[in-house]
Amino acid sequence: MEAKARSGLLETYLERRAALMRFFATRTGSDALAEDIVQDIFLKLEAMSPEAVGEVQSPAAFLYRLGSNIMLDRARGRHRSERRDNEWVKAAGLHGVGDAVADEPSAEDAAWARLKLARVITAIRDLPPNAQTAFRLHKLQGLTHAEAAETMGMSRSAVEKYVSAALRHLLREVGWP
Repeated sequence: MEAKARSGLLETYLERRAALMRFFATRTGSDALAEDIVQDIFLKLEAMSPEAVGEVQSPAAFLYRLGSNIMLDRARGRHRSERRDNEWVKAAGLHGVGDAVADEPSAEDAAWARLKLARVITAIRDLPPNAQTAFRLHKLQGLTHAEAAETMGMSRSAVEKYVSAALRHLLREVGWP
């Protein structure tokens, strides 16, 4: 009987998973958070005792209630965390220190970054053509070594060596970030 009840509850979960995702995405404003909540529903279902599973009268309503409780617990936890952080800031005497944090770097940081970028570009241009191409394909375009090798018509090992040589050259010419 209990195995049948668990099976029915899991079947209802699987049937309603997409609807649960939409429901919680709408409530939270985040697909990722909705996915986490729906996954947590499944984990809670798996962890339920046979007695608790047997007491579920309306599986669909139970899933939505369980998800809502998870969502509320997360919101409460976030609120507690923010409150704790604010109390710590007050206790540490840092109140007002981080309130005016700019989203943009300072003028000095921006100038330094432009200079560093110019040095990187120059160092890449100084590379031999194959090393330059391998580096651009792998590091800038995000291709794997194998994909870069196929594009360049050479072995994966050769691409790995070119990328490694390019990185050593950049480290020598530009330094560590």
